[in-house]
Amino acid sequence: MADSTHGATGALPPAAALRPSRAAEEATREAMRAAARAFEAAFLAEMLKHAGLGETPEAFGGGVGEDQFASLMREAQARHMAESGGIGIAERLFEAMIAREQADG
Repeated sequence: MADSTHGATGALPPAAALRPSRAAEEATREAMRAAARAFEAAFLAEMLKHAGLGETPEAFGGGVGEDQFASLMREAQARHMAESGGIGIAERLFEAMIAREQADG
């Protein structure tokens, strides 16, 4: 009786059949690229915060609400910067993730 999991010959399926599909591979790479951009955006937001973006002079009162809205502005600015090419962190991180994935198998 033939084994239905290994075909009539009992041989294992070819290695190509065990690899993820092209669509799955592309989806994984897009997810990695998005994660790299998100990391760069978070990094840029922190840089912008320390550079003083969104801070107002003390004469305007400041306060917790102002701090919250300033952080939203910094995050939006940082996301836009990262999506527009940023400072290269996302691309380097993405390349490192691809190299790691290829090295792992």
